[in-house]
Amino acid sequence: MFFVDTVETPGLGNRGYLAGGERTALVVDPPRDIDRMIAAAARRGVRVSHVVETHLHNDYVSGGLELARVTGAAYLVPAAARVSFDRTSVHDGDTVEVDAHAGLALRAVATPGHTPHHMSYVLEEHGTAVAVFTGGSLLIGTVGRPDLVEPRLTEQLARAQHASARRLAAELPDATTVLPTHGFGSFCSSSQGTGEQGTTIGREKAANEALTLDVDSFVAGLLAGLDDVPAYYAHMGPANAAGPEPVDLTPPAVADADEIAARLAAGEWVVDLRSRVAFAEGHLAGSLNFEAEGQLATYLAWLLPWGRPVTLLAATAEQLAAAQRELVRVGVDRPSAGATGRPDQWVRAGRPLASFPRATFADLAEHAGEGTVVLDVRRTSERCAAFVAGSVHVPLHTLRDRLRDLPPGQVWVHCAGGMRAAIAASLLDAAGRDVVAIDDAFAAAEKAGLDVRAC
Repeated sequence: MFFVDTVETPGLGNRGYLAGGERTALVVDPPRDIDRMIAAAARRGVRVSHVVETHLHNDYVSGGLELARVTGAAYLVPAAARVSFDRTSVHDGDTVEVDAHAGLALRAVATPGHTPHHMSYVLEEHGTAVAVFTGGSLLIGTVGRPDLVEPRLTEQLARAQHASARRLAAELPDATTVLPTHGFGSFCSSSQGTGEQGTTIGREKAANEALTLDVDSFVAGLLAGLDDVPAYYAHMGPANAAGPEPVDLTPPAVADADEIAARLAAGEWVVDLRSRVAFAEGHLAGSLNFEAEGQLATYLAWLLPWGRPVTLLAATAEQLAAAQRELVRVGVDRPSAGATGRPDQWVRAGRPLASFPRATFADLAEHAGEGTVVLDVRRTSERCAAFVAGSVHVPLHTLRDRLRDLPPGQVWVHCAGGMRAAIAASLLDAAGRDVVAIDDAFAAAEKAGLDVRAC
């Protein structure tokens, strides 16, 4: 018998896997915080014999190199991936034994598309395919995006995705479980897929456009649906090719109110991890709000000028530690300082806290008029589906550099649900703008009587 355990990284929309038998196991696409994989192996009582990468990841820093070092496992990386460290090069058709007692082996299948060197891995039990680790190739209801390597290769890689998906469908039994790394909210997915938690080759044959459309139709649709790429992705591939350093999750140095003020004055980002409700009610002027429970790593790394020092403010030590863990996964390794508690403890004596109001779309319908700027910070693809007439569109990831482009007046900022609007509101508030954060689902806009249109 074999097992497959999933290790989720929901903030990035990714999954890693531990798979094996009674004695030994392999790890596929591990996150950078490898202690979770080590704990999973300990719970199973198995030795990690192989650590496997489907590709050089563009959306997170891999823990593969360090996990292989710590466990003594062989580190399997596609042969065509250019890296600066020793590894076991994997070619199409290569097979490794995973657990002889359980009759488990792993077979490599070249599936270029997400990257030119991408490899999928078929888990075989006594010679029969039982699961396939598809990385960023065949996902649940979609495929990995082909535009993260080099713009000039995008169409070529999109066509390769179509061919790779069809190769998997042709070579594997319908009952084979498909286990992708991306596609659970990850920006590495070319679309949001079906939202299902599991799938098989047979199900994908019936529903995945890579397997139901001809290549030209598939490529045209895939390229038309590609969304914005997080800015920090540009740093992930090089970090993984160079060989990531081990992580340090020890608590940062504690900063008092004077040090926090000095860091703000020096241009450092001071990030408040508390809920958007608590932040709006009272916060340190100039600080920015990225909720710890939201997509912290994605949006902070996307907006943060790369390499800029960060001080983290949290309600509790646990919240601070969780944020550190999230951030190392995308290469934001060490906060320069941190503080926990309440905002009145982070502000110099005698200085007031800043605040701004929260509202709904119904409130906007009552107050809209001359002097009111409605700011939509959703991505372009979201706005095209429906938008408030007369609103200004500045996607959140571009707002930091376009604050001066906004018209004068009170800014009512919205997104699809409230989280990104809160980030935007904190940026505007720090820049001295009069801002109202709309903390409401966009579906409520039309119900409130606002003029909602489509592109």
